[in-house]
Amino acid sequence: MSPLPELMADRWRRRTVLPPGQGQLYWHVLFRDSPEVRSTVAAAHERLSGLPGLDLVPHEWLHLTTLIAGLTDEISDDQVDMMLVKARELLAQVPPIAVTLGRVLYHPEAIALEARPGDALLPMLNAVETATRTATGRDGVLSHAPWTPHVTVAYSKAAQPAAPIIAALGRTVPDCVVTIRSISLVVQDGPEYAWDWRPVAGVPFGGHCLS
Repeated sequence: MSPLPELMADRWRRRTVLPPGQGQLYWHVLFRDSPEVRSTVAAAHERLSGLPGLDLVPHEWLHLTTLIAGLTDEISDDQVDMMLVKARELLAQVPPIAVTLGRVLYHPEAIALEARPGDALLPMLNAVETATRTATGRDGVLSHAPWTPHVTVAYSKAAQPAAPIIAALGRTVPDCVVTIRSISLVVQDGPEYAWDWRPVAGVPFGGHCLS
């Protein structure tokens, strides 16, 4: 992600928009039940409130994208089950991971909070990559290369100067330490901006049961 873009872009015009009824399978860390993350993102949203051209991410769907597994019409139910079994096996060996959110990342299409240290999350990424490859015979796709773990707070929906947004939000928000204890396989149907999400299953770290 570029640290300081000069111009924002319309994310939705620049991306392939899936039609209703077709979706993607994602490995996401979900934060809808994390009050500390919701509070930190609320602080960012407050600074951005009133600025045009932004779609703020709903608190219910705050997430850290780890891997795009593939299109829903290319992955069978049996393959989904196999992915989950393999992910549970691998992540049972991974303890919960603490990361800090607070540093703001700017991209022409999005504004996010970096998850630091990113390297701490590599065992999670490696596990879901292996699970996806084992089940489907194909590698998943990273949303950014190199992978930069982050939690998006807003997407850009207009071409406009970036300077007013950067001035309003700044380079940091108050640090938030969050312990990641699970990852979810999520179906996102249709256009991203519709937020038509369906979590399929959560996979805990360290062999613990999800509450």
